[in-house]
Amino acid sequence: MDIDHDTLVAFSKSWGLLYLIAFAVAVTLYAFWPSNRERFRDAKKRILEGDDRP
Repeated sequence: MDIDHDTLVAFSKSWGLLYLIAFAVAVTLYAFWPSNRERFRDAKKRILEGDDRP
């Protein structure tokens, strides 16, 4: 079986798109999962705690 450039391009376009969509859905689910809410709130508040004042 010979794999040429056009076959690889077609494969990467179709499966690469599905991979990126699945990855985006997974990241969105992780970000909005209820048990992660406190972790993200703490991170939001902690970023400003160590600010140096002039």
